[in-house]
Amino acid sequence: MSTTKTSIIFDLDGTLVDTAPDLIETLNVILTREGFNAVAYGAAREAIGGGARRMLEQGLANDGHSVTPERLDDLTADFIDYYAKHIADHSQPFPGLHTALDTLAADGHTFAVCTNKLEWLSVRLLDALQLSSRFVTICGQDTFKIAKPNPEVLRKTIAAAGGDISRSIMVGDSITDIATARAAGIPVIAVDFGYTDTPVTELGPDIVISSFDELPAAVRTLTRKWQ
Repeated sequence: MSTTKTSIIFDLDGTLVDTAPDLIETLNVILTREGFNAVAYGAAREAIGGGARRMLEQGLANDGHSVTPERLDDLTADFIDYYAKHIADHSQPFPGLHTALDTLAADGHTFAVCTNKLEWLSVRLLDALQLSSRFVTICGQDTFKIAKPNPEVLRKTIAAAGGDISRSIMVGDSITDIATARAAGIPVIAVDFGYTDTPVTELGPDIVISSFDELPAAVRTLTRKWQ
């Protein structure tokens, strides 16, 4: 058992929860309503990390189209409205998450969420999946008006969780999470089952895991130097 309390800060989409089914369904509902072609699942999945606006931009570009910034604002608002109503129709925690959190909590660690999803959407999703109570705090891009990869959002999330930045670990699925952790000066564990167009093995995290079954051992490896 670990003897050092660590704050473990998780990304949300593609890390804690497989949100791709509901996000891609929302994207294609909006696009087809506007007369554009739906986006293939694989192509849309890689664009998830950039948020709703980026997903729409990429979806339109894949079809050879673009819209004015004002129209994109309207479509983004429509996307968020539809998604909020269907936020957990198909989304599920990645396999092994509950057991991993149980094990890490028994080791005395605490958890927080730092995501570029809007805070209220993040809370709604985690509430729907009965996960919210697992986290000391859930911070989105609007919580501090700062988004990843700005490291200040990670520092503020750790502080809000009552953690110590020198005893914190980031867990994420993309270059955004890895860059944020590096800039904040904390170690980072990358999951290789998330949403990225570049394999995380090429992005320089401290440890890569392929399932949540591997997370407790990865955390213990990183925390040994603090004991």
